[in-house]
Amino acid sequence: MEELIQLKDIKKYFPWKKQKYVKAVDGVSITVNRRDIFGLVGESGSGKTTLGRVLLRLIEPTSGSIFFNGKEISKIKKIDKNLRKKMQIVFQDPYSSLHPRKKIKDIIGSGLRTHHMVKNEDELIEKIERFLNLVGMGNEHLFRYPHELSGGQRQRVAIARALILNPEFVVLDEPTSSLDVSVQAEILNLLKKLREELNLTYIFITHDLFLTKIITEKIAIMYLGKIMEYGDTERVFKNPMHPYTRALFSVIPRLDAKMRSKKIILKGEIPSPVNPPLGCRFHTRCINKIGEICEKTSPSLKEIEENHFVACHLYD
Repeated sequence: MEELIQLKDIKKYFPWKKQKYVKAVDGVSITVNRRDIFGLVGESGSGKTTLGRVLLRLIEPTSGSIFFNGKEISKIKKIDKNLRKKMQIVFQDPYSSLHPRKKIKDIIGSGLRTHHMVKNEDELIEKIERFLNLVGMGNEHLFRYPHELSGGQRQRVAIARALILNPEFVVLDEPTSSLDVSVQAEILNLLKKLREELNLTYIFITHDLFLTKIITEKIAIMYLGKIMEYGDTERVFKNPMHPYTRALFSVIPRLDAKMRSKKIILKGEIPSPVNPPLGCRFHTRCINKIGEICEKTSPSLKEIEENHFVACHLYD
Protein backbone atom coordinates (compact mmCIF):
# COMPACT_ATOMS: atom_id res chain seq x y z
CA MET A 1 0.00 0.00 0.00
CA GLU A 2 1.19 3.51 -0.85
CA GLU A 3 1.74 5.88 2.08
CA LEU A 4 0.04 9.27 1.79
CA ILE A 5 0.41 10.73 5.30
CA GLN A 6 3.08 10.02 7.88
CA LEU A 7 3.36 11.69 11.28
CA LYS A 8 6.53 11.29 13.33
CA ASP A 9 6.55 12.21 17.03
CA ILE A 10 4.09 15.11 16.64
CA LYS A 11 3.68 17.35 19.68
CA LYS A 12 1.43 20.34 20.14
CA TYR A 13 1.71 22.34 23.38
CA PHE A 14 -0.46 25.41 23.94
CA PRO A 15 0.90 28.12 26.27
CA TRP A 16 -1.06 28.38 29.50
CA LYS A 17 -0.08 30.44 32.55
CA LYS A 18 3.07 30.72 34.66
CA GLN A 19 5.18 29.10 31.91
CA LYS A 20 3.02 25.98 31.83
CA TYR A 21 1.64 24.29 28.73
CA VAL A 22 -1.45 22.32 27.74
CA LYS A 23 0.00 19.16 26.19
CA ALA A 24 -2.81 18.55 23.70
CA VAL A 25 -0.81 16.16 21.50
CA ASP A 26 2.29 14.59 22.97
CA GLY A 27 4.40 12.40 20.70
CA VAL A 28 2.04 10.87 18.11
CA SER A 29 3.32 8.78 15.18
CA ILE A 30 0.91 7.27 12.64
CA THR A 31 0.85 6.31 8.95
CA VAL A 32 -2.17 6.74 6.68
CA ASN A 33 -2.14 4.89 3.35
CA ARG A 34 -3.73 6.21 0.18
CA ARG A 35 -7.52 5.58 0.03
CA ASP A 36 -7.67 4.62 3.73
CA ILE A 37 -10.53 5.69 5.96
CA PHE A 38 -8.54 6.14 9.17
CA GLY A 39 -10.47 6.57 12.41
CA LEU A 40 -9.14 8.78 15.20
CA VAL A 41 -11.12 7.99 18.36
CA GLY A 42 -11.10 9.33 21.90
CA GLU A 43 -12.99 11.11 24.64
CA SER A 44 -13.37 14.89 24.64
CA GLY A 45 -9.99 16.41 25.43
CA SER A 46 -7.97 13.49 24.07
CA GLY A 47 -6.32 15.68 21.40
CA LYS A 48 -7.85 14.11 18.28
CA THR A 49 -9.18 17.36 16.74
CA THR A 50 -5.92 19.17 17.53
CA LEU A 51 -3.99 16.38 15.79
CA GLY A 52 -6.21 16.71 12.70
CA ARG A 53 -5.64 20.45 12.49
CA VAL A 54 -1.89 20.11 13.05
CA LEU A 55 -1.78 17.54 10.26
CA LEU A 56 -3.26 20.12 7.85
CA ARG A 57 -0.99 22.87 9.24
CA LEU A 58 -4.06 24.89 10.27
CA ILE A 59 -2.16 25.17 13.54
CA GLU A 60 1.59 24.71 13.81
CA PRO A 61 3.12 21.69 15.58
CA THR A 62 5.41 22.35 18.53
CA SER A 63 7.74 19.63 17.25
CA GLY A 64 7.78 16.53 15.07
CA SER A 65 7.53 15.87 11.33
CA ILE A 66 4.59 15.69 8.90
CA PHE A 67 5.05 13.98 5.54
CA PHE A 68 2.55 14.26 2.67
CA ASN A 69 3.20 12.20 -0.47
CA GLY A 70 6.72 11.58 0.82
CA LYS A 71 7.50 15.30 1.18
CA GLU A 72 8.03 16.86 4.59
CA ILE A 73 5.59 19.74 4.97
CA SER A 74 6.17 20.56 8.65
CA LYS A 75 9.29 22.60 7.90
CA ILE A 76 7.70 24.68 5.12
CA LYS A 77 7.07 28.22 6.39
CA LYS A 78 3.95 28.73 4.27
CA ILE A 79 1.92 26.01 2.53
CA ASP A 80 1.63 26.88 -1.18
CA LYS A 81 -1.76 26.96 -2.88
CA ASN A 82 -1.22 23.77 -4.90
CA LEU A 83 -0.51 21.78 -1.74
CA ARG A 84 -3.35 23.44 0.19
CA LYS A 85 -5.86 22.32 -2.48
CA LYS A 86 -4.84 18.69 -1.89
CA MET A 87 -5.70 18.78 1.85
CA GLN A 88 -9.16 19.83 3.01
CA ILE A 89 -11.33 19.60 6.14
CA VAL A 90 -15.03 19.21 6.94
CA PHE A 91 -15.74 20.77 10.33
CA GLN A 92 -17.95 19.33 13.04
CA ASP A 93 -20.66 21.97 13.16
CA PRO A 94 -22.28 22.94 9.83
CA TYR A 95 -24.20 25.70 11.64
CA SER A 96 -21.01 27.65 12.34
CA SER A 97 -18.70 26.51 9.51
CA LEU A 98 -20.82 28.14 6.78
CA HIS A 99 -20.91 31.94 6.37
CA PRO A 100 -24.49 32.96 7.34
CA ARG A 101 -24.61 35.94 4.95
CA LYS A 102 -23.33 34.17 1.84
CA LYS A 103 -25.38 32.22 -0.67
CA ILE A 104 -24.62 28.54 -1.16
CA LYS A 105 -23.06 29.17 -4.58
CA ASP A 106 -20.61 31.66 -3.05
CA ILE A 107 -19.75 29.37 -0.13
CA ILE A 108 -18.96 26.39 -2.37
CA GLY A 109 -17.33 28.49 -5.10
CA SER A 110 -15.05 30.61 -2.88
CA GLY A 111 -12.18 28.10 -3.13
CA LEU A 112 -12.45 27.97 -6.92
CA ARG A 113 -12.12 31.74 -7.08
CA THR A 114 -9.23 31.84 -4.58
CA HIS A 115 -7.24 29.25 -6.52
CA HIS A 116 -8.23 30.64 -9.95
CA MET A 117 -9.62 27.26 -11.05
CA VAL A 118 -12.38 28.65 -13.30
CA LYS A 119 -12.23 31.04 -16.24
CA ASN A 120 -15.63 32.69 -15.95
CA GLU A 121 -18.92 32.78 -14.02
CA ASP A 122 -20.60 30.21 -16.28
CA GLU A 123 -17.86 27.66 -15.65
CA LEU A 124 -18.05 28.43 -11.92
CA ILE A 125 -21.81 27.81 -11.74
CA GLU A 126 -21.50 24.64 -13.85
CA LYS A 127 -18.89 23.18 -11.51
CA ILE A 128 -20.82 24.15 -8.36
CA GLU A 129 -23.97 22.53 -9.75
CA ARG A 130 -22.05 19.32 -10.51
CA PHE A 131 -20.73 19.04 -6.97
CA LEU A 132 -24.09 19.97 -5.44
CA ASN A 133 -25.63 17.10 -7.40
CA LEU A 134 -22.75 14.85 -6.36
CA VAL A 135 -23.62 15.36 -2.66
CA GLY A 136 -27.34 14.78 -3.26
CA MET A 137 -28.62 18.36 -3.58
CA GLY A 138 -30.21 20.24 -6.47
CA ASN A 139 -29.65 23.44 -8.42
CA GLU A 140 -32.55 25.05 -6.53
CA HIS A 141 -30.22 25.39 -3.50
CA LEU A 142 -27.69 27.60 -5.31
CA PHE A 143 -29.18 30.92 -4.25
CA ARG A 144 -30.32 29.97 -0.76
CA TYR A 145 -28.65 30.93 2.51
CA PRO A 146 -27.45 28.42 5.17
CA HIS A 147 -30.36 29.22 7.52
CA GLU A 148 -32.78 28.05 4.82
CA LEU A 149 -31.27 24.53 4.83
CA SER A 150 -31.60 21.59 7.23
CA GLY A 151 -28.62 20.35 9.27
CA GLY A 152 -27.98 17.49 6.87
CA GLN A 153 -28.13 19.82 3.86
CA ARG A 154 -25.66 22.21 5.51
CA GLN A 155 -23.21 19.38 6.06
CA ARG A 156 -23.60 18.30 2.42
CA VAL A 157 -22.72 21.87 1.40
CA ALA A 158 -19.63 21.72 3.65
CA ILE A 159 -18.60 18.43 2.01
CA ALA A 160 -19.13 19.90 -1.48
CA ARG A 161 -17.02 22.96 -0.53
CA ALA A 162 -14.15 20.67 0.55
CA LEU A 163 -14.31 18.33 -2.44
CA ILE A 164 -14.74 20.87 -5.24
CA LEU A 165 -10.99 21.61 -5.11
CA ASN A 166 -10.24 17.96 -5.99
CA PRO A 167 -8.26 17.14 -2.82
CA GLU A 168 -6.40 13.88 -2.23
CA PHE A 169 -6.96 13.94 1.52
CA VAL A 170 -9.81 15.15 3.76
CA VAL A 171 -10.01 15.45 7.55
CA LEU A 172 -13.59 14.76 8.71
CA ASP A 173 -13.90 16.30 12.18
CA GLU A 174 -16.96 14.57 13.71
CA PRO A 175 -19.00 15.35 10.55
CA THR A 176 -22.16 13.61 11.80
CA SER A 177 -22.19 14.40 15.53
CA SER A 178 -24.70 17.27 15.25
CA LEU A 179 -27.08 15.39 12.94
CA ASP A 180 -30.08 13.11 13.49
CA VAL A 181 -29.36 9.38 13.36
CA SER A 182 -31.17 8.89 10.03
CA VAL A 183 -29.23 11.79 8.49
CA GLN A 184 -25.98 10.40 9.92
CA ALA A 185 -26.47 7.21 7.92
CA GLU A 186 -27.06 9.21 4.72
CA ILE A 187 -23.90 11.28 5.24
CA LEU A 188 -21.78 8.19 6.01
CA ASN A 189 -23.03 6.43 2.87
CA LEU A 190 -22.33 9.59 0.87
CA LEU A 191 -18.76 9.83 2.20
CA LYS A 192 -18.05 6.18 1.36
CA LYS A 193 -19.48 6.64 -2.14
CA LEU A 194 -17.41 9.78 -2.77
CA ARG A 195 -14.26 8.04 -1.53
CA GLU A 196 -14.70 5.48 -4.30
CA GLU A 197 -15.67 7.97 -7.02
CA LEU A 198 -13.01 10.60 -6.29
CA ASN A 199 -10.19 8.36 -5.00
CA LEU A 200 -10.07 10.10 -1.60
CA THR A 201 -8.29 9.40 1.68
CA TYR A 202 -10.03 10.30 4.96
CA ILE A 203 -9.14 10.79 8.58
CA PHE A 204 -12.43 10.35 10.41
CA ILE A 205 -12.35 12.00 13.86
CA THR A 206 -15.06 10.84 16.25
CA HIS A 207 -15.95 9.77 19.78
CA ASP A 208 -18.58 7.33 18.46
CA LEU A 209 -17.17 3.79 18.35
CA PHE A 210 -20.21 2.42 16.54
CA LEU A 211 -19.68 4.80 13.62
CA THR A 212 -15.98 3.99 13.65
CA LYS A 213 -16.66 0.30 13.16
CA ILE A 214 -19.04 1.02 10.26
CA ILE A 215 -16.93 3.39 8.19
CA THR A 216 -13.20 3.02 9.02
CA GLU A 217 -10.57 0.51 7.95
CA LYS A 218 -7.88 1.54 10.43
CA ILE A 219 -8.27 3.02 13.88
CA ALA A 220 -6.18 4.81 16.51
CA ILE A 221 -7.42 5.18 20.11
CA MET A 222 -6.24 8.41 21.76
CA TYR A 223 -6.10 9.28 25.44
CA LEU A 224 -4.70 12.51 26.89
CA GLY A 225 -2.60 13.37 23.83
CA LYS A 226 -1.16 9.91 23.20
CA ILE A 227 -2.14 6.88 21.13
CA MET A 228 -3.02 3.86 23.25
CA GLU A 229 -3.84 1.37 20.48
CA TYR A 230 -3.57 1.45 16.70
CA GLY A 231 -4.30 -0.99 13.88
CA ASP A 232 -6.81 -2.48 11.44
CA THR A 233 -10.33 -1.67 12.65
CA GLU A 234 -11.60 -5.24 12.39
CA ARG A 235 -8.59 -6.61 14.27
CA VAL A 236 -8.81 -4.02 17.06
CA PHE A 237 -12.57 -4.54 17.54
CA LYS A 238 -12.15 -8.32 17.53
CA ASN A 239 -9.28 -8.30 20.02
CA PRO A 240 -8.96 -5.00 21.98
CA MET A 241 -5.74 -5.24 23.96
CA HIS A 242 -5.22 -1.98 25.84
CA PRO A 243 -7.21 -1.68 29.12
CA TYR A 244 -8.55 1.70 27.96
CA THR A 245 -9.76 0.27 24.64
CA ARG A 246 -11.43 -2.64 26.44
CA ALA A 247 -13.24 -0.21 28.73
CA LEU A 248 -14.48 1.85 25.77
CA PHE A 249 -15.64 -1.21 23.85
CA SER A 250 -17.39 -2.72 26.87
CA VAL A 251 -20.06 0.01 26.84
CA ILE A 252 -20.97 -0.25 23.14
CA PRO A 253 -24.69 -1.19 22.97
CA ARG A 254 -25.25 -4.63 21.41
CA LEU A 255 -28.54 -6.25 20.41
CA ASP A 256 -27.12 -9.77 20.58
CA ALA A 257 -26.96 -10.82 24.25
CA LYS A 258 -24.15 -13.28 23.47
CA MET A 259 -21.98 -10.45 22.16
CA ARG A 260 -22.40 -8.31 25.28
CA SER A 261 -19.49 -8.07 27.69
CA LYS A 262 -19.34 -6.94 31.28
CA LYS A 263 -19.17 -3.14 31.45
CA ILE A 264 -15.86 -1.75 32.66
CA ILE A 265 -16.54 1.47 34.55
CA LEU A 266 -13.47 3.71 34.71
CA LYS A 267 -12.97 5.47 38.03
CA GLY A 268 -11.93 9.07 38.38
CA GLU A 269 -11.62 11.86 35.83
CA ILE A 270 -9.23 12.36 32.93
CA PRO A 271 -6.11 14.08 34.38
CA SER A 272 -5.30 17.62 33.32
CA PRO A 273 -3.28 17.92 30.08
CA VAL A 274 -1.41 20.76 31.81
CA ASN A 275 0.04 18.31 34.32
CA PRO A 276 -0.39 14.79 32.89
CA PRO A 277 0.70 11.77 34.96
CA LEU A 278 4.24 10.45 34.66
CA GLY A 279 4.66 7.06 33.04
CA CYS A 280 1.60 5.70 31.28
CA ARG A 281 -1.03 8.44 30.89
CA PHE A 282 -3.78 5.95 31.73
CA HIS A 283 -2.30 4.42 34.91
CA THR A 284 -4.35 6.62 37.28
CA ARG A 285 -7.57 4.94 36.05
CA CYS A 286 -6.26 1.54 34.97
CA ILE A 287 -7.54 -1.63 36.71
CA ASN A 288 -4.58 -3.60 35.30
CA LYS A 289 -1.83 -1.31 36.59
CA ILE A 290 1.34 -3.31 37.29
CA GLY A 291 3.08 -0.92 39.68
CA GLU A 292 6.10 1.36 39.45
CA ILE A 293 6.78 0.64 35.79
CA CYS A 294 3.34 2.02 34.83
CA GLU A 295 3.77 5.01 37.13
CA LYS A 296 7.27 5.98 36.00
CA THR A 297 7.89 4.68 32.47
CA SER A 298 5.88 5.74 29.41
CA PRO A 299 5.16 2.69 27.20
CA SER A 300 5.96 2.84 23.49
CA LEU A 301 3.73 1.45 20.74
CA LYS A 302 4.64 -2.18 20.07
CA GLU A 303 3.34 -4.45 17.29
CA ILE A 304 1.74 -7.28 19.27
CA GLU A 305 0.19 -8.92 16.21
CA GLU A 306 0.22 -8.07 12.52
CA ASN A 307 -0.92 -4.45 11.98
CA HIS A 308 -1.96 -4.16 15.64
CA PHE A 309 0.08 -1.83 17.90
CA VAL A 310 -0.43 -1.29 21.65
CA ALA A 311 1.25 1.08 24.14
CA CYS A 312 0.99 -0.94 27.35
CA HIS A 313 3.46 -2.54 29.78
CA LEU A 314 1.25 -5.64 30.03
CA TYR A 315 2.80 -6.79 26.75
CA ASP A 316 6.47 -6.10 27.55
